[in-house]
Amino acid sequence: MLTWRTRMARMSAMRCFPIFLLSCLFAIPPAHADEIMLHIDRHAIRAEIANTPQVRKHGLMQRTDLCSACGMLFVYPATGRLSFWMKNTLLPLSIAFIASDGHIVNIADMQPKTTDMHRSASAALYALEMNRGWFAAHGIRPGAMVLGVAAAPAARE
Repeated sequence: MLTWRTRMARMSAMRCFPIFLLSCLFAIPPAHADEIMLHIDRHAIRAEIANTPQVRKHGLMQRTDLCSACGMLFVYPATGRLSFWMKNTLLPLSIAFIASDGHIVNIADMQPKTTDMHRSASAALYALEMNRGWFAAHGIRPGAMVLGVAAAPAARE
């Protein structure tokens, strides 16, 4: 026979379990402090943060793999026309240029080891690199909103 105290403790734990379960499901932390979780439509992305000149300059160069739901978010100090190339980058990538309000301005596919310039169609504050074809495979087009970019650490000089 259970004591009154044991029964109350079990009932309290049972009431808290759904809250605990929900917090586990919706609070998926990034693997590192320099990462952020982004969402486009119903797709979650774990993005490394590139918010310093050194990290932005190096980007994803010399990498040989990138998980299917992973990318790199480049954060700039001010909006402007952004340009990227793939010199010393071994992975084929797609890039989404993102305005300060979080909407995608344009998307470009990029070839590895090239100096072809890929530019934002208009002013952008962010750029998100993913495996090549990721945006197309998920039906993501210009105009889509990228949720979470506003929570990214500010650009540092």
